[in-house]
Amino acid sequence: MKSSTESLVRRDEPQPWEHDGVAWGSDRIADLLRELDIPYLILNPGSSYRGLHDSLVNHLGNRQPQMIVVLHEEHAVAIAHGYAKVTGKPLGAALHANVGLMHGSMAIYDAWVDRAPVIVLGATGPVDAAKRRPWIDWIHTAQDQGALVRHFVKWDAQPASVPAALEALLRARQIATTAPHGPVYVCLDAAVQEARCDEDVPLPDPARYLPPPPARPADEQVRQAAAWLSQAKRPVILAGRVSRSEEGWAARVRLAETLQAQVLTDLKVGAAFPTDHPLHAAPSGMFLHPEAQKVLREADVVLSLDWLDLAGTLKQAWGADPVGSRVIQVSVDHYSHNGWSMDHQGLPPVDLFLLSEPEPAVALLNEHVAPRREPAPPKAPVPGPAIPGDPAAPMTVPTVAAVLRKVLGDTPTCLTRLPLSWSGEFWDFRHPLDFVGYDGGGGVGSGPGMAIGSALALKGGDRLPVALIGDGDYMMGVNALWTAAHAGIPMLMIVCNNHSFFNDEIHQERVARQRGRPVENRWVGQRIDEPAPDLAAIARAQGLTGIGPVRRADELERVLAEAAAAVRRGGIVVVDAIVQPGYNPAMTAGLTRSSH
Repeated sequence: MKSSTESLVRRDEPQPWEHDGVAWGSDRIADLLRELDIPYLILNPGSSYRGLHDSLVNHLGNRQPQMIVVLHEEHAVAIAHGYAKVTGKPLGAALHANVGLMHGSMAIYDAWVDRAPVIVLGATGPVDAAKRRPWIDWIHTAQDQGALVRHFVKWDAQPASVPAALEALLRARQIATTAPHGPVYVCLDAAVQEARCDEDVPLPDPARYLPPPPARPADEQVRQAAAWLSQAKRPVILAGRVSRSEEGWAARVRLAETLQAQVLTDLKVGAAFPTDHPLHAAPSGMFLHPEAQKVLREADVVLSLDWLDLAGTLKQAWGADPVGSRVIQVSVDHYSHNGWSMDHQGLPPVDLFLLSEPEPAVALLNEHVAPRREPAPPKAPVPGPAIPGDPAAPMTVPTVAAVLRKVLGDTPTCLTRLPLSWSGEFWDFRHPLDFVGYDGGGGVGSGPGMAIGSALALKGGDRLPVALIGDGDYMMGVNALWTAAHAGIPMLMIVCNNHSFFNDEIHQERVARQRGRPVENRWVGQRIDEPAPDLAAIARAQGLTGIGPVRRADELERVLAEAAAAVRRGGIVVVDAIVQPGYNPAMTAGLTRSSH
């Protein structure tokens, strides 16, 4: 059954017309997009796919899929990426010719590294040179357009006929949604789109081209892993890239409780385990918290559930010493590793490799593990952030977190983005949708678009979408917010504004210390100030509610309470919160660790 998105977001209503019985190539392509149950096509319009655009409007009536317009191609892919992080399902993102693909390539890389399914539709001027218009069709036609992104998509195609285009779309959906998930690219020849279909082109049945079910690890390996875990004295579970499934969440909790295994999680990926559970051993972060390093080094068996950068994480705990624990790896991620991108990270030492996604492996382990009677070591207490006693004291990111937590209380919330200055003790995750993770590729500017995509996926539910992002990320992607206002996608965005690309201040300080030069100069070439951009005014100029700058904790509490109420009524609110620069110690240590 196809999903219905009617009335969820604002829709441009086309003028109706009586169909004349003539079919065009792009009509059949549009028909299949509908059959593939792709509810939205995110796009910045371009002439290379004007045929498909017409079919979506006049043939399908701008319904299923509905077009959502963006002001920059990078936002099209970012919104689709954010949607996939919540739903696990792909949207379509349309990019105009080679120039639009170049614009969108950074966001495609983010989706690639984050293993997010996105169906990127491109187009090229007529491949047949005799059919090209002078000038414009030539500069918007590439000999091999997919080569621009081939190193960081799972698959690409440039079909030369309507039947081939239909097959390409079926294969694209199948590959994008087969683990490890990822973006795919289909480039549609403008001439194929605009060709008249003189014969009826039958639509294939998409139900016959679905992705395979999750792989199941070998029984012998499951029994061996269960035996090692059951006999371990200090088992540790690294809960990494997992789905947003509540069933999978409950299965991981059951496994940890049966084994009395300590669990670590990662802020680079979505919520994977309840962080206030006694077995959640240490605050999560972009790098290991000191207590997490201690827990991991003391483990005798480590179960990695598709942990992002297993080799680097073990190195943070063991340093130059050989890893002393048995390591069980559960992953299929190596199927996406190639020689161009280093996103596969280091090669970890593994004693038992279960070729499986985490969910089926955990379900099987739960059938075989024996309960451990010895309780896990007690969890080391780490205090959460507190609102300063002096409301006029300069705010920090922990201040913002404490105020937000006070304001929202038990309101079901999805944190769609968190800044690099965040630390796990700031907020407890109790549900797989409490947090959906970072952007994958570390691309500054992805935050606004991805936050909108996640909010789009959450619209109509009971969760409040809240994104906390830095001012550099905000300014680089800020015109994505117009799409939220235009389509009517409610969300709250809090800009943790330190007037700096602060991440690089830390790096410049490190280099200055190494060279015996003045660290006081680390700010030069980093600050976003003099003049300070009016972040709230930029939001208001695009049709959103913009508030700020807010400099006091008591003012922030009032503002966030009003903002949350406005979002519940369907509003889109940006709050500019002025914070002091600074990272937690684990983040600073991870960024400045020498590579030599």
